[in-house]
Amino acid sequence: ETELSKAIFQTKWLRKKKMKYVVVSGGVVSGLGKGVTASSIGLILKSCGFRVTAIKIDPYLNIDAGTMSPIEHGEVYVLDDGGEVDLDLGNYERFMDIKLTRENNITTGKVYKHVLEKERRGDYLGKTVQVVPHITDAIQEWIERAAKIPVDGQSGPADVCVIELGGTIGDIESMPFIEALGQFSYRVGSENFCLIHVSLVPVLNVVGEQASLLRLVSFGVFILTMSNIMWSNCLQKTKPTQHSVKDLRGLGLSPNILACRSTKPLEDNVKAKLSQFCQVPMENIVTLYDCPNIWHIPLLLKEQKAHEAILHVLNLTGIAKEPALEEWSLMAKMSDKLHVPVRIAVVGKYTELLDSYLSIHKALLHASVARRKKLVIDWIPASDLEQGAKKENPDAYKAAWKLLKGADGILVPGGFGNRGVQGKILAAKHARENKVPYLGICLGMQLAVVEYARNVLGLADANSAELDPNTKNPCVIFMPEGSTTHMGGTMRLGSRRTYFQSKDSKSAKLYGNRSFVDERHRHRYEVNPAMVPRFESSGLTFPGKDETGQRMEIVELPNHPFYVGAQFHPEYKSRPGKPSPLFLGLIGAASGELDNVLQQSCQESVGSRPHSNGKLERLYWKGAAKKPVSVVYSVCDRVCS
Repeated sequence: ETELSKAIFQTKWLRKKKMKYVVVSGGVVSGLGKGVTASSIGLILKSCGFRVTAIKIDPYLNIDAGTMSPIEHGEVYVLDDGGEVDLDLGNYERFMDIKLTRENNITTGKVYKHVLEKERRGDYLGKTVQVVPHITDAIQEWIERAAKIPVDGQSGPADVCVIELGGTIGDIESMPFIEALGQFSYRVGSENFCLIHVSLVPVLNVVGEQASLLRLVSFGVFILTMSNIMWSNCLQKTKPTQHSVKDLRGLGLSPNILACRSTKPLEDNVKAKLSQFCQVPMENIVTLYDCPNIWHIPLLLKEQKAHEAILHVLNLTGIAKEPALEEWSLMAKMSDKLHVPVRIAVVGKYTELLDSYLSIHKALLHASVARRKKLVIDWIPASDLEQGAKKENPDAYKAAWKLLKGADGILVPGGFGNRGVQGKILAAKHARENKVPYLGICLGMQLAVVEYARNVLGLADANSAELDPNTKNPCVIFMPEGSTTHMGGTMRLGSRRTYFQSKDSKSAKLYGNRSFVDERHRHRYEVNPAMVPRFESSGLTFPGKDETGQRMEIVELPNHPFYVGAQFHPEYKSRPGKPSPLFLGLIGAASGELDNVLQQSCQESVGSRPHSNGKLERLYWKGAAKKPVSVVYSVCDRVCS
């Protein structure tokens, strides 16, 4: 009878289905982890059987993140359609295993540009164009439009849209979006709108009078007895969250759920206090306390029944499945227990802010977990490897080279500008001459070619036209379709196809001997096709090219254990449980297991791998018998045992 009632409810819901919206806001301070929280909520809802999409709202005036410094804002994440977006969209894609579009990143610049273009066309018919209602209406229309875009490979809109509001409640630039979301919640109805507010509950050491009272208590002196107070050496303070919720409600939004960041789980008396002053039920208050890695956050939310609170607010309790996160849980726990290290040196320009290379970090992590290795990354500022640093800062120079020489593998990521370029070239040279596994991405690939031209072909002045426009031996040149006057959105962006020229290359084998792959790009310069014959005749190969055969996509050194460069950015499509093949190759080579990785990539068998919804996907490899072969497939690492 219960199952019948549930089936009837599901049928009725499907007939009159409306999009459900989960909004994640943040208070007190920035950097609390709203992006990871939103991603985790999306993963849990997906594991409950719902189709999920995501939107990130960034209140800055930039049209997109493409022209922003990685040191200031973190990496620029690139989507299949060429959108240059905030790094949080990378978290959404990795956790929920979806493919978003540029429409899923809303910025103040985009909204105002859209409204002003309408005003110039006369669409407002002489009306005075104002923040309310024109900007707020445009925001709401954008949300509804973006939420309907399929992102999971299926047709039709998703069931739930997770929206992250960037910034902190109280920021001036966020005001139009908060007003728009307040109106939006009324428009769609309370049963279709759930607001989760992420706030900080700091833990302070006891000082002053409180410390004196504790000392008296420890000596057995009776001071005060209250059943809801727990004496300890630390106190969890709720006042910042109280004020944040007060500000939020004053702006027209009331949170349904509180997600409290803290160093330890909230005590019951703290939850009771928050519930009373913030007017949120105790069961709707969850703690996001510090975890060994962010893969534990969805499990943390599930343990505290956050999904039940969300489903209750959205009136989805009757049709939701129990979250299936067994495989995700196993992956998170296995990651904590890895102890055999693999040390990778990342030689970059923006190492002072590690978020500048967030996708690189995650792709290395996915691959190392797949090979059951504990990832150790040495972040090396490229300029510290240069001769100038030897004179100006000899300690940094010595430390950088010590790390580089002690690495099991070297990765040189993309970047722009001259700073640190010579250090990256020296890193590529060290890897080539000492047979250290090397992966160069975008600029890292181009500089590997420059290094080869200088030190193998003997072209001492070989360079990239980006770095030296007057070089007589331009190994890397400006692409003819690029713009020399505008920076934003003018590069070769998004998913492009790379065709393998031979199945004998390591890169082709890593990709399973497919004839082509689609990977995401972000560059203005390319390897000079006029110099390719000279490179190939001296032993440097280009096993991957574009559809014309004139644009070099992959470079390899065949007589090296692993020396690969890619013009594209393979890190953007790496996923937990489905690591990028090139990163898998680097980790495999760095840990002495490349042959096994290549064999497993090329051979076909039967197995399973975890989806981001926690379920297992049956995997039939080429050449396998139609009847499933009996194997045990280890979680998330493609290793048969």
